[in-house]
Amino acid sequence: MRLIKSVGSMKFWSDETRTRGRTVAFVPTMGFLHEGHLSLVRRARKEADAVVMSIFVNPLQFGPREDFTAYPRDIRRDITLARAEGCDVLFAPSKKQMYPGAFLTRVNVERMDSVLCGGFRPGHFEGVCTVVLKLVNIVRPHVLVLGQKDAQQAVILGRMLRDLNTGVRLIVCPTVRDRDGLAMSSRNSYLSPQERERALAIPRSLFIARKLVLAGERRVGPILAQIKTALSRGGISDVDYVAILDSKELAPIESVRGEVLIAIAARVGTTRLIDNIKLRV
Repeated sequence: MRLIKSVGSMKFWSDETRTRGRTVAFVPTMGFLHEGHLSLVRRARKEADAVVMSIFVNPLQFGPREDFTAYPRDIRRDITLARAEGCDVLFAPSKKQMYPGAFLTRVNVERMDSVLCGGFRPGHFEGVCTVVLKLVNIVRPHVLVLGQKDAQQAVILGRMLRDLNTGVRLIVCPTVRDRDGLAMSSRNSYLSPQERERALAIPRSLFIARKLVLAGERRVGPILAQIKTALSRGGISDVDYVAILDSKELAPIESVRGEVLIAIAARVGTTRLIDNIKLRV
C-alpha cells in the first residue's frame, strides 16, 4: 500500500493508473477506521482494479460548537488496517493541502441539505459536498463507495455527482452493526458503557418501525409515535428528529409507499448519534 499526503502526488498516481487502463474505486473517510469502513473497502475491491481510501477530518463540515478538535484520530492504526484490507493507496492530506490560501468556493445541493441533519447542523452538507467534490477531482475515481449509515449524505452526494456530470458511479453499502445492533460509528468511542446501553434504544426503535410496516401499517403518524415511545422507554429524551421520508428525494410523506427512509438523530450524553433503515413497500 502506498501512503500519499500531497494533492499533486495523488493526482499523478490517479492519472498514471487510468492511463494504464485500470479502474479506480474510492472510499472517502475521516479516519479512526472500524469494520464499517473496511466493509466499504472490500466492496470497492470488487468494483475496480485499484482502491483508494482517504483520511481527512474535514473542518468545513463541523459547526463552531461541534467536535472537530476532539474527533478521534489514530493515523498509525488506520494505516495498519487499510494495508491489511488491501488498499492500494491511502490518501491522507493535510488541511493546508486541501484548503490552501484563501479558499472561497463552496458546493451545496439545495433543499436536500435543509432537512434531517441539515436542519440541526447548518452548513454541514455544504462542507461535505465541497470536500467530496474536491476529493473526486483529485482521485478521479470511476466508482465512489459510501455507507447507508449516513443516508442523507449518500443521497445528497449522489445528486451532486449526477447534477455536475462527474461520470462517477455511486455505490451505497448496507449499514454495518455491532452484535448488539448499534450502527458502527467513530463517535461510538465517546460513549460510556452505560451510555452505550441507552444508545441501543435507537436501533431497537427502528426495528420496531420495520415490524409495524411489515405487519401492514402504512400511516406515518402511528409509526413515528411508536419510535418516539421506544426511544423514551430506552432513556433517550434528547431527540433532534424522527422522520419518515421518500428515500430518493428526502421529501415528507403521509403514508409508507415505494422506498422510504426512516431516520433518527438523538443525543446520548454529549454524543450525537444517527441511524436509519430503508424499506421498500
